[in-house]
Amino acid sequence: MEISKPIGRVLEPSLAIRPDAPAIEAASGIWTYAELDDQARRAAGALWSLGVRPGDRVAACLPNDLDIVAAFHGAQRIGAIWTGVGEALSTGEQQDIIDLCRPAAVLTGTNGKVATPECVDPQRWSELIRSDLEAPPVEPDIDAPAGIAFTSGTSGRPKAVVHSHRNLLLPGAVLARTRGWGSDLRKGDSFPLTILNLMVLSTLLTAQAGGCAVVMNRRDVDGVIEWISSRRVTVWNGAPAQLYDLARRPDADLSSLREVWSGGGDTSDALRQEFADAHGLIPRVTYGLTEAPTVVSIDPPDGRWQQRASGQVLPHFDVAAYDDNNNRLPAGDTGELKLAAATDGEWADLWRPLLGHWGPDGLDESAPGPLATGDIGAVDADGWLTVIDRKKLVIIRGGANIYPLEVERAISTHPDVERVAVYPIPDDRLGQRVAAVVESSLPTLDFDDLVAHCRREVSSYKVPEAWAQVTTLPVNAMGKVQRAGLAEFVEQQRISGPQAVSKGTTA
Repeated sequence: MEISKPIGRVLEPSLAIRPDAPAIEAASGIWTYAELDDQARRAAGALWSLGVRPGDRVAACLPNDLDIVAAFHGAQRIGAIWTGVGEALSTGEQQDIIDLCRPAAVLTGTNGKVATPECVDPQRWSELIRSDLEAPPVEPDIDAPAGIAFTSGTSGRPKAVVHSHRNLLLPGAVLARTRGWGSDLRKGDSFPLTILNLMVLSTLLTAQAGGCAVVMNRRDVDGVIEWISSRRVTVWNGAPAQLYDLARRPDADLSSLREVWSGGGDTSDALRQEFADAHGLIPRVTYGLTEAPTVVSIDPPDGRWQQRASGQVLPHFDVAAYDDNNNRLPAGDTGELKLAAATDGEWADLWRPLLGHWGPDGLDESAPGPLATGDIGAVDADGWLTVIDRKKLVIIRGGANIYPLEVERAISTHPDVERVAVYPIPDDRLGQRVAAVVESSLPTLDFDDLVAHCRREVSSYKVPEAWAQVTTLPVNAMGKVQRAGLAEFVEQQRISGPQAVSKGTTA
């Protein structure tokens, strides 16, 4: 499989054979491939008229709808570097992205909180699109920068990851081929398209399969059900919390679905079974990285899965665990997971590591060699990947390593727990102790019962020694718990929230 043409030409195969087929469906309507091509052409001309040139950055703070898709394709056609600015981010967070990327144009909607001379409001953008301006033809190199993505920043400041056209096209090509997707694909995504990974897994993937991207603008359970049922979505990608809500709605019409993906957080085996019992479909668990980008491993489409695993490694990757001396470990051994290109098969030598990170001085190129994920895990001889936890999140209690994810998985099997986060608290004697904050709809949790439950699942030294209950844990746009400042959040909730309680235990 050769990927030799840049993103700006990704629509060409479908335009040649199915120009009138639906390419994208969103809240504002449906565009065929011919209509999306025309809108992308107009967007390219509009951006060029604003002074955007190859290598310039284009930022977009827009909702999930047709405009953001057209703008993305338009930016790619003139060799610009795309970056999304999350609508849910604070003013300061949006400003940080704009200050770092220094975009030549910022497309803003009602949730754009930063005003700069480069900002283009919806009315001006609409006028430029209607003007039907032309941009000169630009053909960037397949390995030239195409997009800047930001890591989730769950435990620190997000990093700006730069990807090439090749790396943004490769996931869709691999997934469409290995899962047998074609023109009947209707892939629904309700995560924000300001996240670059979601742009890759929606309009780029469906264009490569010849299918339709269903861009959903709601994430609540009723909205997700309405979108899936009314638009006859065949593949839907959701966060574990959304699967949890859907599992409690067995009456929902999800009959059009052939695959349900779970990503953005840990999906317990119990939740997977609950969803299957409610809807007759076993969720396909994924492991992905902004730095990959997107999916690294996924359960195969034939229904196979393994407990606690996050699927099988996709064929364009070689993933293995490494020790602290950068030695590759045997299959099945635990260490830091690192990514390299596959060395044999149809997809050999296609993947390239990320180009680097975007900093104040522009692109800071990445170091050669396998890409370190920062995750501790293992890959067995059959390619099944299991993640234990983030390397930097390890809690060291009296010299013993404790991985929060392992403890969270144990706690989450308790029926009263909706979501849980485990984190360290300082201790003069042991260095760190284990704490847990639990999200539950119950007025008051029985912490003694939770401690007993946890002791049955993990070693006694891993059982949390401080507990707190909250109504809602802080999460980012991908549904991941925001771990940065978690201890301070719990303390604030304990002080200000009548629903927040805490309890200490002894190990």
